[in-house]
Order: sequence, then structure tokens, then C-alpha cells
Amino acid sequence: MSEVVKYFPRLPSTNAWGNEVLEYTNKYWVMLNEIKITEVYTSKHARKEEVRWRQWADDWLVNRIKPNVYRTPAEALATYDHIVREGNFGSVPFAKYGGAFYMFWASKVLKIWYKLQDDVREDLYMAVNEWITAIGRKRKFMGGDKPNLADLAVYGVLRSMEDLEAFYDVMENTKVKKWYLATEKQVKEQGGRNL
Repeated sequence: MSEVVKYFPRLPSTNAWGNEVLEYTNKYWVMLNEIKITEVYTSKHARKEEVRWRQWADDWLVNRIKPNVYRTPAEALATYDHIVREGNFGSVPFAKYGGAFYMFWASKVLKIWYKLQDDVREDLYMAVNEWITAIGRKRKFMGGDKPNLADLAVYGVLRSMEDLEAFYDVMENTKVKKWYLATEKQVKEQGGRNL
């Protein structure tokens, strides 16, 4: 393990709020020997593309989620109801109502912070459609016939909204549904690429 850790050096930096954070260089690169690389990635472009879209999921797509699931007081309440129910918190009205109230207002700050449109759904739709356009018509997944780590990263971000109004709106108003259901099937069957 100490050998593997050498490939991910820590790089101290300062975030937007002035707090010191640790970044790990190479965190999106899967470290493989040269023989294994050609077995997993069809080209250097495929590997770089996977890295780019994994980072995009973390830095871009995920930042469109909170402003969308807490967009209105009703959606904020539904989201917190889902969190409380699925998280098995029992009957904690303050967590549900207090959290929903706080996150509704926080979502307004995030909307300004990320320079989103008045209707934040449009930003979410644009991001999801950008992903589908990047996959293109000739591939089933970003990874080709099987999902790669970029597919799984985007799937994970979108799955975090499942059972919420924002999720159903995305499925209805973008072209992501076919890819999402195919990825979900592969995940359930553990059908991704083997490393």
C-alpha cells in the first residue's frame, strides 16, 4: 500500500473560503501497468476522456444537485422527508423542517455562488445533456459497451436524486433516461469493465 500511496501525492491548497485543504494529484487516474492499460483503455484518448468526465461529475454536475433538490420550499421539504425516512432517523420533526428550511435558503446562495440561471433546472438539464452528447450516438456508455468509471461517477450523482422531483424532471426533460437505465442494469449485474 505504501507503494500505491506514492502515486497520489498530497498538495495543500486554499479553497474559496480561505480554508486549507488537501488535494490529491492523480486522484482521477487509475494506476495500471502498461500492459493492463491497453487491456482496459482502447486508446490514450479513452483514458483522458474518462478522467475528464469523472472530474466533471465531481466539480460541475454535483454542484447542480443541491440548488435543484431544494429549489422550492415544497421540494426542500420532500427532500428532507426522504432523507429522514431513508436514513432511519425516526420521527425527528426538527431535522426535517429545520433542515428543509435551512437548505431552501442555502440553495439560493448556491444558485448565486455557481452563477446558475433563475430556473436552476435549466442548468441541470444542460449539464445532463452535455454528458449525453459527449457519449455520442455510437456508444452505449462513455466506456463503450460497458460502463467505465466516468459512467459510474455520473450515475452516482444522478442516483442521489432518485425519488425526488428533480430526478423525475431530468428523466422527462433530457435524453439521459436510456443511458441511466442501462447503467443501472449494469451496476445491478456488476457488469462494468474489469480492471
